[in-house]
Amino acid sequence: MRFIADLHIHSRFARATSREMNTLSLAKWSQLKGTQVVGTGDFTHPAWFAELQEKLEPAEPGLFRLRPAFEEEVAREVPFSCRNAMRFLLTSEISTIYKKGDRVRKVHSLIFAPSFEVVEKINTALGKVGNLRSDGRPILGLDTKDLLTIALAASPEIMFVPAHAWTPHFSVFGSMSGFDSLAECFDELAPEIFAIETGLSSDPAMNRRLSALDNIALISNSDAHSPQKLGREANVFNTELSYGAIRDALRTNNTAAFEKTIEFFPEEGKYHYDGHRDCKARLSPEETAEQGGRCPKCGRKVTVGVLSRVVALADHKEGRMPKGARPFVSIIPLPELLAEVEGVGPQSKKVQGKYFDMLARLGSEFFILLEAPLSAIAAASGERTAEVVRRMREREVHIDPGYDGEYGRVSIWSEGETREARTGAFAPVRENQTALF
Repeated sequence: MRFIADLHIHSRFARATSREMNTLSLAKWSQLKGTQVVGTGDFTHPAWFAELQEKLEPAEPGLFRLRPAFEEEVAREVPFSCRNAMRFLLTSEISTIYKKGDRVRKVHSLIFAPSFEVVEKINTALGKVGNLRSDGRPILGLDTKDLLTIALAASPEIMFVPAHAWTPHFSVFGSMSGFDSLAECFDELAPEIFAIETGLSSDPAMNRRLSALDNIALISNSDAHSPQKLGREANVFNTELSYGAIRDALRTNNTAAFEKTIEFFPEEGKYHYDGHRDCKARLSPEETAEQGGRCPKCGRKVTVGVLSRVVALADHKEGRMPKGARPFVSIIPLPELLAEVEGVGPQSKKVQGKYFDMLARLGSEFFILLEAPLSAIAAASGERTAEVVRRMREREVHIDPGYDGEYGRVSIWSEGETREARTGAFAPVRENQTALF
């Protein structure tokens, strides 16, 4: 069966997260978005782990569902058009800070576990290393390789995935404290790493420039800190609904079972370009080289972003398509598209009302963005809405890249389009490219 999975999120016990990041809200929003499998996030936090044990029960092997009473409560808030048999997979992100090779390393890692019993073993071991109560994403003074060793000792069936692998400050390949290869980080245990998370500021096309990643599954997840951000990146599987099937699909990098990823436009990520936020200086890799790595305004070192780091490690030119490369699609969240149509903010009452009306009429957000016929979108929400979806699907977008912690801006309308053109009527949309699935 085909299903969409978002395997990296956070609970309300992690820093800078919404109080709505609880099990019931996650179950509700996963269905509104169209994801069927969602990571729990933060299983190392004692209070969150207790809530997971209280609210969830086993479903398919290695997956969990809400207990019936909670499931019924959530169903009352989900339109019939969006309902699915939503499942949870036990996940957590852990930050490790340590010294290796005469450099301080700061690496974030994801651990996926097949059972509560395995999680208990991991938590017991990590509780002897550091404080698991202070943050849903704990910070441990532990070599990332040793973290992998602990996870494997709990169960050989765990999945260990370097998180947002290119982010400058906290990732395996990050420009500030990362490594140049997986082998440098994990030594003899590098073969245990069969997937990496590409992060919001890179996409599979960028990662294909490194032949070292040819046999590594490239996964994409939202890293959501609020329910509304679920699914901003995700993975499309076509396999049995179980932990083991998901693990096998990633371990074998099978393009039939792990079909594709759903991506941010990477330029929108907040570390895509190099730059210096304080000076509002944004630089391409070429401009950074011309400036000697310095901010052209203040002369201090710029934060080297993801694109520059990919260029530095790449052994192939842009556009490489290795044999068996997995396809991907890039999306803009539906509220942001509707905000462009209406000329108001994504969180405005007008946009939110239109958003939920479309979900009730057509189905989940992913269905609307990727599969719904443009004629159906036009009938439900007008020709302008169908037009912005068409442009997104055909990558007719305009992007100011993000840098040094500032998100980029993706827009549908060009600067040359007047407000009258943006708000005027469009000819009926063509159906020659109705879907990306």
